[in-house]
This record gives sequence, C-alpha cells and structure tokens, in this order.
Amino acid sequence: MEMWRRQNLLFITCIALICVASTAAVIHVSGYEGRDVNVSCSYGEGYESYEKYLCRNDCGDSDVLITTTEAKKNKYSIYDDKKRRVFTTTISDLSSVDAGKYWCGVTRTGKDIYTEVRLEVVPDSCCDRSTNIQSYEGGSVSISCSYESEDQNNLKYICRGKQPSTCLQQALITSDNKRKGRFRLTDDKESRKFTVNITSLTQEDSGSYLCGVHRNTGLDVFSAAELEVKVFPTSTVISTTIVETVRSQQPISTHIPSKPLKDPSLFHSVVFIVPAVLLPILIFALVIVCKYKCYKEQGGGVNMNRNRTKAADAEEAMGGADIYENQEVVTHSKQVSSKQQSACHQNDDTVGDQQDSVYQNFDITDDIYCNE
Repeated sequence: MEMWRRQNLLFITCIALICVASTAAVIHVSGYEGRDVNVSCSYGEGYESYEKYLCRNDCGDSDVLITTTEAKKNKYSIYDDKKRRVFTTTISDLSSVDAGKYWCGVTRTGKDIYTEVRLEVVPDSCCDRSTNIQSYEGGSVSISCSYESEDQNNLKYICRGKQPSTCLQQALITSDNKRKGRFRLTDDKESRKFTVNITSLTQEDSGSYLCGVHRNTGLDVFSAAELEVKVFPTSTVISTTIVETVRSQQPISTHIPSKPLKDPSLFHSVVFIVPAVLLPILIFALVIVCKYKCYKEQGGGVNMNRNRTKAADAEEAMGGADIYENQEVVTHSKQVSSKQQSACHQNDDTVGDQQDSVYQNFDITDDIYCNE
C-alpha cells in the first residue's frame, strides 16, 4: 500500500515537471507585416552535428519548412551556430497567415527533440493616437514620451515616420548618445518620461515622429507625435511697416508689393476697370457743382434787385424831404429881401450862393421826378 502511494506521488511529480518544462520552453516571437523575423532555438551539448529543422502543425514530412541540410527554401533560411549551440530560422515577408504555432526540431534516433514557438504578426504602423505639437521656424520644440516602470533601464530613442520596424535603425538620437547635432535627449526616470529637444527648426522638420523603448523580448513600445513647424509672421509685419512708411512720406500714393505679380492679366484688368468706375463718379460730381453755382448766382441777382429797389425808395424819401426844406428857404429869403433891401445889396455874394443852392435843390427835385 505504501509502495503504491509512492509510485502515484512520483508519477504526479513527473507530470508536473514535464508541464513546467514544456511551458518554460515555449518561445514567443513577434514580427511586423512585410518584414523579416528570426526564430532562434537552442539545443543541448552533443547535438552539434545533428540535423535541425523548423516545422508546423504535427511536424510530418509535409509540415517541415526547412532543415539545416538546405540553407534556403522559399521564404525561409536557416543557420546553425554550433559554438553557441543555437540554430536560427529567418522567415521573410511576413503576413498575417504566418502567425501561429511552430516547432524547432532536432533529429535523433527515436523521438526527436521539439521546442514550441509562438509567432505573432502585427501591422507595421503606429499609432492609434498621437500628440500634436506646433512651433515656429527658427525656434525649438520639445517632444516628451512616457514609458512603464519596467523600462527605466531600457534603451530609448526617437525616429521619423510611422514604421516601428525600422525606427531603431533610423533613430535620430538614442539614450546612449544624448546629444547629436540639433537633437538632445534627457531621461527623467522618476517621472518615467524622456524628452527630445530639437533646435533651429525648419519646415522640413514637420511630420510624424515615433518615441521608442527597446525591449529584450517581444516588440519595442512606441508612442507617436505630429510636429507642425509654422513660418514666423515677422516678415509680414516688416513688409507692412515699409509700405505704410513710404505712403506717409510721399504725397502720391505708391504701391510697393511684398510679392511679385504672378498674373499680368490681373494688372491690365485693374488698369481698365478703375477708370471706368471713377469716370461716371467724376462727371456726376461736376454736374452737381455747376448746378450749385448757377443756383447761387440766381439767388445773388434777386438779392441785388431787392437792394436796388430799397435804395431807390430811400433816395425818393430823402429827395421829398429836401424839396420841403428848399421851399422854406425860398420863402424866408423873399421876406428878408423886402425888409432889408440894403442888406441884400451888401450881401450879394451870400444871397447868390444861397440862390445857387436853391437852384441845385430844384434840379435834385427834377431828378427825383424823372426817377419816378
């Protein structure tokens, strides 16, 4: 009874160890569509001269993809590094149908040695979300990329484009070389964020960027950013200032274009359209001015006639008053001549002057009657 229990315990232990060993032996490999992937499998000492191969499904004769006896077959190639006791199979031009389970096999007498391989194929593009960044030409910009705590000591880098498969090979700068030309990389491990600073920006720097974190197993981790470099608006301000200064200094309006005229037909159309629009306006203005002057002259003539009529009435009134005054003078002179004739002879000159004035007044009276 005791022996039976020990046998069962030993059997269960062996089963558990086999399961653990098989689970630990599974190799996980990932690759990008359209790219290549390497499947490396190790073997034990003493099997250096044995045949190795890669197969799928049940590893029957038709399931064997390539063996070490042939260097290349279709999209597969194989190489056996006997010093390291590792043989590597390369699968080219990956597609989604290549994903799945594979087996690394070592041929031997009896049952072959197998190692399970799981291949994952993903699209060669990134990412669903990206950070939009804007800056101006000639300035600088900072692109910040976060990572997981488990990647603190891993290699960080940045590249252009949207293809993760070639990002590391085309990296602009890496954490191993933190300064390169216009690029500078700083890694803040406490906040788990690395930042890439780019100086002396040009419009050619606009485009897509990928921040990458290298991992020893599986695919690298990426985040995306979109950079837009704008032209600084100082050139527009300067050209406007120059035009306004020239206009203020010259009495005649001068047009200084900031850019050459691309379409000559536009200039000719402006030359002909502007006079056609301004000519009717000028004619209309001249007609209004002439009518205003004529109206003003007619109003002035009426006023002059009215003033002349008023002046004639005033002269008539003054002339009538003079007649009555002259008649009184004549009467008075007759009375003086009858009473003092001797005095008249002595004052002939005075009387003569008075008579001349009387005659003059009568002449004025005659003129008044003539005017009436």
